[in-house]
Amino acid sequence: MEEKIKQVIDMIRPSLQADGGDVEFVAYEEGIVKVRLLGMCAGCPMSQMTIKGGVERILKQEIPEVKAVESVI
Repeated sequence: MEEKIKQVIDMIRPSLQADGGDVEFVAYEEGIVKVRLLGMCAGCPMSQMTIKGGVERILKQEIPEVKAVESVI
């Protein structure tokens, strides 16, 4: 499961890197994917929108077992 998640995150990463940010996989527990935003994404006021509207939406679309995505520090 973790490999699948990392592959999808690798698909998302270039769009975040284009804006000076990045995303890092931290953990997967019971349907919840934990990620860390890096670079310009860390602390950005739009970071929750990036997590829910971008990362979570794509992960749920690609991997049905994913229930939610949470950002950790």
